[in-house]
Formats: sequence, structure tokens, C-alpha cells
Amino acid sequence: MKYRKLGRTGLKVSEISLGSWLTYGNSIEKEAAIKTIDKAYELGINSFDTANVYANGEAEKIVGEALRKYPRESYVIATKVFWPMGDGPNDRGLSRKHVFEQLHASLKRLNLDYVDIYYCHRYDTETPVDETLRTIDDLVRQGKVLYVGVSEWTAQQIQEALGTADKYLLDRIVVNQPVYNMLNRYIEKEVIPVCEQNGISQIVFSPLAQGVLTGKYKRGEKVPEGSRASDPKSNKFINDLLKDDVLIKVEQLQTLANELGIKLSQLALAWVLRQPNVASALIGASKPEQVEENVKAVDVELSDEVIEKIEEILA
Repeated sequence: MKYRKLGRTGLKVSEISLGSWLTYGNSIEKEAAIKTIDKAYELGINSFDTANVYANGEAEKIVGEALRKYPRESYVIATKVFWPMGDGPNDRGLSRKHVFEQLHASLKRLNLDYVDIYYCHRYDTETPVDETLRTIDDLVRQGKVLYVGVSEWTAQQIQEALGTADKYLLDRIVVNQPVYNMLNRYIEKEVIPVCEQNGISQIVFSPLAQGVLTGKYKRGEKVPEGSRASDPKSNKFINDLLKDDVLIKVEQLQTLANELGIKLSQLALAWVLRQPNVASALIGASKPEQVEENVKAVDVELSDEVIEKIEEILA
């Protein structure tokens, strides 16, 4: 495994992180989830991601239980706050009340004293940014959060948060978690330039486009049994990617990967990691062997010629 610094901090995270969205506590059995986490740890992954809303708290419980046997200083754990966790008017968003209560609820489920990274899971148009950042800054000062992050915020929203933090001398954002892969590159235009200027890294999710960039889905064929696309619990976001124009590109990328003697998933992950502002790529593995295959991407070097071929395919 290789490690990269997280933004302007001294924290180092593995180039591959393990996430739990749509998997642990939802479509993947607890025993299989723990085996997958154990394999990731064994292979040098030190960065683990979850959120309060994943399977309504069950993912946090499983991740916390799996990591409990390891020294706390040996791993980095992130969780998030924003999405509804109940039916009440204050059971969502980034208000002081919701952030404060949900951080403590997450710590209880994880059975931890602190989390390394706490993400604002989306931007909250109903709460002043200073209210949110002051609350998280308080949690940092209490030793319950070490680093501040956001997920899927626009460049303008990130700039607003940075200005607010500087104005009130609050802890600054050091990491953003956006979707980023060969089929979704929106962060390249504005988000990455703003983050590079301000010492903020990306820990990107869905680097394999929900499994589409593994090559398992073929044009004109039924989706494989047991795949994410076949599971109604977790296929909500993948169906738009299973279109012929996308799958034609995937076929061409598969051919290129074959020529290089690597898996398509490894090509896709290496392509994400070619971006210096990306500190880590979050995989959503549901089996130990998927982790073993994916971590090999850190040793894949993509030449300028290969990157040009990829650009031609994606154009």
C-alpha cells in the first residue's frame, strides 16, 4: 500500500480507502462485511469511511465492531452528518442541534471516543455556514473530531466555508468527498482548482462508477446475479450508467486494460489516482477478493500515451 498526505495536514491515508455505502448493514451480511474489512486492514488500507445514514446506522456499527480489535492509532475513520435520521423537523441538516447530537450518536454506534474525519454530507441551505462550522470546531476542541470535511459541496460553497472559518478563526476544511471516476469528472473544472489553492484533498467515492468500470455489465446481456445492479436495495444509482453509449466506452477501456495486462478496475483506479489532488479512492468492496484486486492499482503506472488513449475513448 502507498499513502498520501491529506491536504495541508500531517495525516496520511492509504491511496485506497474502504467505504460502506450501499453495502455493510444493507445488502452485505455482517460476517462477510467484517471479513472484507479485515482483508483491507491486512493489505495496508488504513482509511475507512462510513456515515450515520448508511443503513440507518447499521453500517457504523459493523465498521466499528470490525475495527475494534486493531490499535486505534493504526486506522483513520470517517463518518458524516446531514441526511435525515428521523421524522422530526430537527432530525436532518447541519444545525448545531443535529450535528452535535448525530456526532455523539455516531460515536456510540462506532464505540469510539473520536472520529478522525467528520464530513458535512451535503451543503445545508437552511443553516448558516458559521453555525455549522462553529459546532464542528467545538467538537474538534473537545477532542471528538480531528479533521473537518465536506462531501459533494460546490467550489463556491467550499470557498464560502473557508472564508467563514478564517473570519471566525475556526478549523478549516481539509478534505472533500465527491464522486469522481472516468464517467463523472465534474470536479476537474472548479472544485479541484479551489481545493488545490487551499490545501484541501479529495477522497473520492464511486471510482469504479458503482461497478460499471469493472466490466461486469455487458451490452445486450442481463445484469449478473448477485451484482449491485440486480439488488433492488442498492441499484438506485446505477441504472443510468447501464446505457449503450456508456457500455461502449467501457468495452473500449476493457480492451485497453487487456493490452496492458491489468484488470479494468485497476485501470480505472490508477486513472483516478493519477490526479495529485486525490488523496484516496474509496472502494465499496463486498468481498475480500475484490479488495485484493483493487489494491494492486496503487502499483499501476499510466504513461502519457495510455492517458491520451483513455481521453480519446472518453471524449
